[in-house]
Amino acid sequence: MEDRSRCEGLVIRVNRHYVFEEERLADVLATLRPAPAGWVEIARELPPARAAIDALVARAEQDAAFRAQLVGDLEGALAREGVEPEARVLAELRSRLG
Repeated sequence: MEDRSRCEGLVIRVNRHYVFEEERLADVLATLRPAPAGWVEIARELPPARAAIDALVARAEQDAAFRAQLVGDLEGALAREGVEPEARVLAELRSRLG
């Protein structure tokens, strides 16, 4: 096995038997099909949704009246924050609010 300790650039160890350098990794990734459009859309929406959920939970932890209002109308609270009240977002918010 060749000495890779002096290789420049990104080297990724996949397991004991395979080592990919940047160019080889790019070649391998280029053979993959594009991600489904739904995955891409969800990936775009996730950071803003996560930030909105974090902000709502933080406010609920500080303000009991807001928490009661939030628990009473999760869909409305998300809509006011500009987040689509989808099932997975509602489930995340419910679990975080306990």
